[in-house]
Amino acid sequence: MQFFQFSQHLDQLEQTSSRLEMTAQLAELFSQLEPAEIPIACYLMQGRLVPIYQSLEFNMSEKLTMRAMAKLLSTLNQDSNVPTINLFDQQDDSLYQQKIQKKYKKVGDLGLTIEQLLDQVDINSANLSLTQVYDYLVAIAQEGGPGSQDRKINQVYELLAQLQPLSMRFVARIIIGKLRLGFSTMTMIDALSWAKTGDKTESKKIEQAYQKKVDIGRLARGYLAAPTTAKRKEFLDSFAVEVGIPVLPALCQRINTAEEIIKKMKQVLVEPKYDGLRTQIHIDKRNQQQPYQVFTRNLDDVTHMFPELATVLNTIKADSCILDAEAVGYDAKSGKLSSFQETITRRRKHAVNEQSAKVPIRFFVFDVLAKNGQSLIQQPLIERKQVLATLFDNNDTLQITKFVITSDPQELHQYHVTQLRAGLEGAVIKQVDSLYKAGRKGYRWVKIKEAEGTQGRLSDTLDCVVMGYYRGKGKRASFGIGAFLVGVVDQKNQVKTIAKIGTGLTDAEFKQIKLLADSQVSAQQPKPYDVPKTLLPDVWVAPSLVVEIAADELTASPLHTAQQALRFPRLVKIRTDKSWEQATKLEELAEIRVA
Repeated sequence: MQFFQFSQHLDQLEQTSSRLEMTAQLAELFSQLEPAEIPIACYLMQGRLVPIYQSLEFNMSEKLTMRAMAKLLSTLNQDSNVPTINLFDQQDDSLYQQKIQKKYKKVGDLGLTIEQLLDQVDINSANLSLTQVYDYLVAIAQEGGPGSQDRKINQVYELLAQLQPLSMRFVARIIIGKLRLGFSTMTMIDALSWAKTGDKTESKKIEQAYQKKVDIGRLARGYLAAPTTAKRKEFLDSFAVEVGIPVLPALCQRINTAEEIIKKMKQVLVEPKYDGLRTQIHIDKRNQQQPYQVFTRNLDDVTHMFPELATVLNTIKADSCILDAEAVGYDAKSGKLSSFQETITRRRKHAVNEQSAKVPIRFFVFDVLAKNGQSLIQQPLIERKQVLATLFDNNDTLQITKFVITSDPQELHQYHVTQLRAGLEGAVIKQVDSLYKAGRKGYRWVKIKEAEGTQGRLSDTLDCVVMGYYRGKGKRASFGIGAFLVGVVDQKNQVKTIAKIGTGLTDAEFKQIKLLADSQVSAQQPKPYDVPKTLLPDVWVAPSLVVEIAADELTASPLHTAQQALRFPRLVKIRTDKSWEQATKLEELAEIRVA
């Protein structure tokens, strides 16, 4: 497929608001791709070059990308075959950058900026294929070392010079990390089924395969290559857990009381709820180059954060395994566990060894998903616990999480209270015989999270998506934010407004929110957002930033699209460890009450 054709498909998707229509359009695109192009298209539509669990970044700011664009405009201006470009009469690239910046301020989208500047220009594009453009982009991202910035600028210029303006729009957005077509991985999964069956008949099976091995490109190529229903089933069944590719993590539902939990779940396994960084540890001793990898609940590869794991590999009594754990910092002298804010300081790219000495990490391992190449996710939890108990002996870095089994609501309640008094977040409760399944579907894992003090009167905090912010007045005008709009996620991955937060934050917290929000500014209202006209923010923020919010009450609200509002909302912390899809679900609000 030519990249211009691919860009036309992206343009059509961008203009479509109906998820059903998007699904049909994606299915049509999938049917037109060559097998080798399918993974490439999947990754590019996510604004990436590689699967979500791998990291290959361009590390090019908008300013650097503008320099490549300015070079393009300068070159075109000197081309006598392109007289219409002469509205730019300067010869200095820096002056072209000023033209671009002026246009960008009006448009708010760097991709649209270059497209609109050149839309009426007759450019002799090279008709590059999808694969050729992808190879160009990979080469740009892999460029490094002294002088790499200038080389990247030249490579971006060379690529843009061979594209039509529409294609430039999407390439520019991919490079600066702001593609945002407005659909999720689940829409792509539905489209795969649609491409083969004409409807969503096989979506559930495809989703289950993806949850075991989160590589949508690899999954799509294999699924679309299967010619019959039987062959597709055979492929999906074989798409199994694999060391080095994360399993989509299981998450907790909420239930308010011990009595309700026992009534619904009968016999349960109960563990402490640590306030740390959820991690999935992949160990493969046979891989000398990379014997271990660590992924967050967002599927980010954070292996570099945890050099201490290299020192305990020999304590693992298996050649390979996948462990589910909570990473928590601790004080080396007292043994006291650190707060989440202290633990997250380990999440850095530089001076990792120095910070690991300041904040040593202890992994509280509570599950094992695979051992020696055999998947365990279809085995009951209690059996997985038995396997886990044989894998290693407790040490300073790895510790097996303790648990109790009970069907007594009073014992469960007392266990929860004991954990709170110990400074933890309460208890995690799991069905004894539950299989390991991604997300919050069903009541396999639940939590009672009634931390006292900062929580407010509600029995739980909410993880909310920052949808946009309002510019400040008075004192706050100096740092450009006076309040921000947050929402929760419904079953269709639409974000519904639930609170406008303008109090209860320190100046430093407001500045931090703005800094993070400004890195994800969107020129238009993002597609997943359902916002009433009375709450439209001054600045839209693409779905990415999650904050934990406490409040005193949930009240009915005709103003907010969630139909509920938070009374006296206040920031607890910024959740850099969560993606927006993992924010509180609209239906979960029914489980949250005044404590």
